[in-house]
Amino acid sequence: MSIQRRALRIAVIGAGASGVMAVIKLREAGYEDVTVFEKAADLGGTWRDNRYPGLTCDVASLAYRYSFAPNAEWSRTCAPGPEIHAYLKSVAEQFDVERAVRYNSEVVHAAFEHGRWNLETSQGPQGAFDVVVTATGVLHHPVLPDIPGLETFGGAAFHTSRWDHGVDLAGKRVGVIGAGSTATQIVTAITGQVGRLVLFQRTAQWIMPLPNADVSDEQKAAYRADPALLDAEYERLNYEQGTRFANAIVGANPAVYQVLKEACEANLATVTDPDLRRRLTPNYKVGCKRLVMSDGFYQAVQQPNVEVVIDAITAVEPAGVRTADGRLHELDVLVLATGFNTHQFFRPMTVIGRDGVSLEAAWSEQNLGYKGVTSPGFPNWFMIGGPNSPIGNFSWLLTAENQLGYALHLIDLLASGAAVEIAPTPDATRTFNDEITAKIPDTIWASGCRSWYIDAQGRVASWPWTYEKFLADMSAPILEHFEIH
Repeated sequence: MSIQRRALRIAVIGAGASGVMAVIKLREAGYEDVTVFEKAADLGGTWRDNRYPGLTCDVASLAYRYSFAPNAEWSRTCAPGPEIHAYLKSVAEQFDVERAVRYNSEVVHAAFEHGRWNLETSQGPQGAFDVVVTATGVLHHPVLPDIPGLETFGGAAFHTSRWDHGVDLAGKRVGVIGAGSTATQIVTAITGQVGRLVLFQRTAQWIMPLPNADVSDEQKAAYRADPALLDAEYERLNYEQGTRFANAIVGANPAVYQVLKEACEANLATVTDPDLRRRLTPNYKVGCKRLVMSDGFYQAVQQPNVEVVIDAITAVEPAGVRTADGRLHELDVLVLATGFNTHQFFRPMTVIGRDGVSLEAAWSEQNLGYKGVTSPGFPNWFMIGGPNSPIGNFSWLLTAENQLGYALHLIDLLASGAAVEIAPTPDATRTFNDEITAKIPDTIWASGCRSWYIDAQGRVASWPWTYEKFLADMSAPILEHFEIH
């Protein structure tokens, strides 16, 4: 006797890289009643929002793609942002994703009532859903620096994710506040066109040399002719990043960590001015903060029109930026490369779980997830990139596909009728988070620095285990760790 599957109504929140993938994989698994709510007017998430000069992925292009959608047309080893956005758009078109998307529809409220999630967006109530998949990403809540007088600046000022392309930088005096990956890419890209560039650096970064070569027409042709070659390179690069880089960062591959360390130190040694090299030398271990990849930053900051300032900023004035040494750096344009709040997740949306308990109350002491995908008290709510996901360890697209695959095991239980509510038990969640706490000291992130991996309570909130453990954990849920009603 065959068992008839329930027809589930599924909501996906966000039409970025993970949301596009979620629609495709849910349909592939037989779920057709899928609606995507996207707060913006276009898909693409961080690759839509970030359009700054020099924007480049720091994962090799042939690995930064969906497993099911190979691309032989990448122009460089590490693709520029507009190419990645175009790739996401092309995959969405190929799989007819946009018919499921409701644009300009930000989910503002979600409440679990009578076994279903009632959603309200900026467009009004949307009814009840059996399952919610959050695909909101982590790099979309800009952090603006708390600097006195910032609003008084007389020139153009903007966050990197809100780049004003109407501002002509040619010959201008440009200040960049911040020194992470984004600032590094911008400085490298614009040094040759601005009149003067001042990089206001609070913390020096370790920079891994990453040659970003053009992909030849011959190589593209070879990939087109042999899809197996593309797949083999995808697997090789993911394995390399996982077993070498990621495992080195979590303390599981000390030999490779030593190679990374020496490569960064040798790269820094290419700065010939001893005083500039001193200013660019971090006071923490390689990898404690997210490792910056660049093939041109040190060359850029050694140009005569560039200055690296390490004195603290005391105020912004109409004419420029004042630093602690009393100096006024006169500027025409001020770029805020100050990053994102990576621990906000899907907030400011209000989420009310079982028994009327809000997410804010449940997560008041820490963002509380189980294996980055589920959270106790919030049944049938599945997160891509939830708390303690390996955001900085592996390719985001690889992470997203594996987490959605994990969620599908549980969604299938709902569809089969074996369950109407699924959420992790408090005990399993507590044990998982205790294991993270015990393992974090083995990682380089705990070696003594401030980074965006660290939450407001001072916890390192990332995946502290190996690539292999992540794949194993995501292969199937341990059902004994779930409350299944």
